[in-house]
Amino acid sequence: MLWLALGLLFAALVVSIARFRVHPFLALLLGSLAVGFAGGLKASELVTHLITGFGRTMESIGLVIALGAVLGVALERSGSARALAHYLLRKLGPTRTPLALSLGGWAIAIPVFCDAGFVLMAPLLRALRSQTYSIPLLAVALASGLYATHVFVPPTPGPLAAAATLEADVGLVLLLGLLTSLPAAAVGLLWAHCYATRFSAEMPEGPSAPEPDTPLSPLKALTPIALPVVLIALRSIVLAFGAPSNKSWVHATLVFAGHPVIALLIGVLLALMFKAPAGEMRQQRWIADGLTQAGSILLITGAGGALGYVLQATGLGDKLGAALAAHPLGLWMPFLIAALFKSAQGSSTVALITTSALMAPLLPAMGLTSELARVLVVLAMGAGAMVVSHLNDSYFWVVAQFSGMNMTTALRTFSLATLFQGLAGILTVTLLYYVLL
Repeated sequence: MLWLALGLLFAALVVSIARFRVHPFLALLLGSLAVGFAGGLKASELVTHLITGFGRTMESIGLVIALGAVLGVALERSGSARALAHYLLRKLGPTRTPLALSLGGWAIAIPVFCDAGFVLMAPLLRALRSQTYSIPLLAVALASGLYATHVFVPPTPGPLAAAATLEADVGLVLLLGLLTSLPAAAVGLLWAHCYATRFSAEMPEGPSAPEPDTPLSPLKALTPIALPVVLIALRSIVLAFGAPSNKSWVHATLVFAGHPVIALLIGVLLALMFKAPAGEMRQQRWIADGLTQAGSILLITGAGGALGYVLQATGLGDKLGAALAAHPLGLWMPFLIAALFKSAQGSSTVALITTSALMAPLLPAMGLTSELARVLVVLAMGAGAMVVSHLNDSYFWVVAQFSGMNMTTALRTFSLATLFQGLAGILTVTLLYYVLL
C-alpha cells in the first residue's frame, strides 16, 4: 500500500506536468492537498501545514534565490561572462579551445542559467569554428560545462532549493558541488572529443555579441562570481571548526559576510558596478529581469516545500522511509527519482525541487540525517537531474538551434553526453559517501 501511495503521487506529478502541461507550482500544490486528504489530515490542519511548509521554505531560501537570479542577469548583461571566456581562450590557446569553452561554461553557469549562458556564448562558437574543431565538438564541450555546475552548485536555483528543502548546509553543498561537477564536466568534454567530432553542423548566421563600452579585465569579470563562492565556503569552514573562545571579530565577520544572503548581495553590488554593453538598458532593468526570472522558481520551490511538509505531517514519509530502508539503494534512490522526473518533464530545476520534496520526510528512516549525508543527497539528486536532456528540455533546443545541429545530431551528441555526465556525478557522490561518512 505504501509503494502504491508513493507510486500514485509520483505518477500524478509526472503526468500532470509532462503530459497535461500543468504548471509545476499548481501540480505540487494539488499534490499536497491530495496527499493530505489521503493521509487523514483535517481540512483546517492541511491548510495550516500547506502554508507553514511554503513559508518555512521561503524563509530559508527566498532572498538567496532572488539575489542569485539578479546576479546571473547582471553578469550576463554586463559582459562579465564573455570577458571571462575570452580570457580563458587567450590563456589556453587555440590548441585547447574545447577545454577553454568547457571551463568557461563551468564557471559562468555558477550564477547564470545554463540556457542563457549558451545563448551568450554562441557567437564565440561561430568565431572559433575551424577545420580542427567541428561545431558539434565545440557546442557539446560548452554545453556540458555549463550543465555541470547548473545542477550541482549554488546559487543556481535547483541545488539551492533542494538544499533548503532538505535543510542542508549551502556552503557544504557549494564546496562538494564544485568538486562533483568537475568529473561531470570532464566526462562531457571527453565525450565531445571522442564522439562529437564525427558530426558536422552549419551554425546559423547571427549578430555578434555586444561588448562593454570599456572592456572588463579578467579580475573584474571573475570577482562577482568568485567572491560570493569564496565567502560562503569560508563561512562553512569556519563554522565546522566551531566558535573560538574569545569570539574574535574575524570569526564574526566571516560568519556574517559568508551568509548566502550577504555574500550574494555583495556579488550583486559588484556586478552592478560594471557598465552595460552599448544599447542595453541599465541596472534597473537588470534587477527587474532577475526578479522576474526568480518569481516562478520561488513559487515552485515554496510549493515543493509545502508538499514535503504535508508528507511529513501525514506520517506517510516515515513509513515510506522505513520501507525504503529495507532496500539498500541509498543515494541511488534520490538519483533515480530525479532522473525519472528529469526525463519525463524536461526541467532539471523542477526535477530537483520535486525530488527534494519527496525525499525530505524519508531521510530519517533511511539513515541519511547527518549534515554531510543531506549534502550528498542534494548532489545525488543533481546528478539525476542531468539524466537526460532531450526533446522536452528547453536547454536541449537552445543547444541544438544556436549551434546549428539538427535534432538527430543533438540527440546523439549532447543528450548522450548528459547521460554519461549524470552517471559520472552519481559515481563521484557515491565515492564521497564512502570517503566522508
